[in-house]
Amino acid sequence: MTDFIELFQYSFFQNALLGSLFASIACGIIGTYIVTRRLVFISGGITHASFGGIGIGLYTGISPLLTAAIFSVLSAFGVEWLSKRSDMREDSAIAVFWTFGMAVGIIFSFLAPGFTPELSSFLFGNILTITSGDIMLLGIISLALAVFFAIFLKPIVSIAFDREFALSQHLPVTLFEYTLMMFIALTIVACLRMIGIVLAISLLTLPQMTANLFTYSFKKIIWLSIFIGYVSCLGGLVLSYQLQVPSGASIIFTSIVIYAIAKLIRRKS
Repeated sequence: MTDFIELFQYSFFQNALLGSLFASIACGIIGTYIVTRRLVFISGGITHASFGGIGIGLYTGISPLLTAAIFSVLSAFGVEWLSKRSDMREDSAIAVFWTFGMAVGIIFSFLAPGFTPELSSFLFGNILTITSGDIMLLGIISLALAVFFAIFLKPIVSIAFDREFALSQHLPVTLFEYTLMMFIALTIVACLRMIGIVLAISLLTLPQMTANLFTYSFKKIIWLSIFIGYVSCLGGLVLSYQLQVPSGASIIFTSIVIYAIAKLIRRKS
């Protein structure tokens, strides 16, 4: 235990704690919209499509996070546009971008010159490798989401629960949907180095599912999700340190354990 407390002296561990906080805020906010609107499968598609941007970044020498962000946002817009077409089912539109992104990512990562050690961290995540730039990105997205949801909470809730009602109230539903899809894509990309492509969608859904066991209030789910997400990150860090296993998997494992305990508590109450 003494060794673990000593970790707080190191800058990489302090970065991990700060990154976890911002990631919990961002995922807690946008994840509540994802779960309420039932966009989990879409978000999974965007997550895997981001691999295409990472592959392009590794091949061209451009920052993989920048190319992943561009690729993810364009994929999110593509899914949103295709899913609204009468000749395309939503799950088919997701499959198109999911598989296309993975294919592009695999091709360009193999074509990338030299050894690409970053690839595994993007796939599986390693919170202890996040930089001050990653923390800044997470902080900016967290702040942007907090401001956006604080200003437009009512129309967002209307769209999340009943899109047809929101349209009947003459709300700019399409504009909100594309903006929120952009936020989903950017949040996913910002969390990639922390928990990886394989596990990113979990941090956007598990804390919200846990919070939803105790409340149906959109606003309360956001606050509870942020708290549960951060506890999961801290628990995952402890587990990762004790067992010497990847931090991304440890964080998600902790999230699932918390959900299971909450489910048992809810059943007995």
